[in-house]
Amino acid sequence: MTGIKKKILIGMMLFSFLSVKASYILIPMDNVQKDHLKAYGIAYWILKNNVEIKWLLNYRGGSFLFKDIKEFESECVIRGVTFDIIADVQAEAIIQEISNPEVNQDVVKLEKAPKIAVYSPKNKLPWDDAVTLVLAYAEIPYDVVYDEEVMQGKLPLYDWLHLHHEDFTGQYGKFWSAYHNVPWYIEDVRTSEEITRKLGFNKVSQCKLAVAKKIRDFVAGGGYMFAMCSATDTYDIALAADGVDICQSMFDGDPSDNEMQKKINYDNCFAFTDFTLSNNPFEYEHSNIDVSSTRRVQQSGDLFTLFDFSAKWDPVPTMLCQNHEKVIKGFMGQTTAFNKNYVRTNILIMGENKAANEARYIHGEFGKGTFTFFGGHDPEDYQHFVGDPKTDLSLHPNSPGYRLILNNVLFPAARKKKQKT
Repeated sequence: MTGIKKKILIGMMLFSFLSVKASYILIPMDNVQKDHLKAYGIAYWILKNNVEIKWLLNYRGGSFLFKDIKEFESECVIRGVTFDIIADVQAEAIIQEISNPEVNQDVVKLEKAPKIAVYSPKNKLPWDDAVTLVLAYAEIPYDVVYDEEVMQGKLPLYDWLHLHHEDFTGQYGKFWSAYHNVPWYIEDVRTSEEITRKLGFNKVSQCKLAVAKKIRDFVAGGGYMFAMCSATDTYDIALAADGVDICQSMFDGDPSDNEMQKKINYDNCFAFTDFTLSNNPFEYEHSNIDVSSTRRVQQSGDLFTLFDFSAKWDPVPTMLCQNHEKVIKGFMGQTTAFNKNYVRTNILIMGENKAANEARYIHGEFGKGTFTFFGGHDPEDYQHFVGDPKTDLSLHPNSPGYRLILNNVLFPAARKKKQKT
């Protein structure tokens, strides 16, 4: 073999070697993806393996790009996630395309898998939680914490906290009228009062307020809090009612303050203001923040639209809104959606039903941290009733509503990215 031929052969071998070494896996998140929800689980698993991921904002539904390693390919196959293997030149071309200032796309680096906690009671209640359902389906690990762990100061051990469908006002979800003689309700009251006494409080409402303040401190210190359904508005109501008795006697043994409406402090709230409390124990509402009992929206037209944000200048809401759909099916809950009249002006509305004056998906900052409130109970169960079976997410692997939850789960992995000003 001549020297020239040897050089050509060696060059070809080297090129082939470098091409293999420099290949990437692209997980598309548009409509070609077989299982959007498990794709987030793959992303989390890769971060746990200390491999950086590029989240391609607004590129094919918010796709993921990372180094090609055989184990990653195998895991995608095992979990049924659609992926493509592309050469580094193709990856570079995608990055160049996204970097064009005329294109509303951007690249965010995900660097570290966030440690996740779910605030949830240890006793069994007759409903499920969308967040724990999707975390389990996506195979994303989490710890369960409740009042005792929160009061013991364990929240700073976590990056991300989800609030289960809690009633932070101490009124047991206002289920008293319909369920006060039902075993699960009686057990919930007994357990809550037992925890309250153990933690040194006289009333459940006082205990829940103390927990809400600990969560507030967690967010102020840089934590990320995500809440759905009744954990959204009751959280703010509890903070606003600090020092004011808003519970009727069936909830705490004595009457509520007749002047409670005048005494609540809206400045304590994260997201809401100027709302009016409900003092009727027979009404399945805490205030007029929620629109469940007043909305005139038929199921066929119950939709909300995600806002388009500038990927290069507003990366946070852009991340939180990544989806293969822009119009999302609505779904009900104890707190279905927020009357926009009572949303603070500094809060970012990311999804709304404009015709109904409803905010469905909102985001804000508090101290060094952030929070997101998402109205409704289960994105794939339009009207979930007490005792209904849990949703089988294998039947909804491409759920755009559940994708919004998982966007929030991954968001803390990108918190070190310097935001544009």
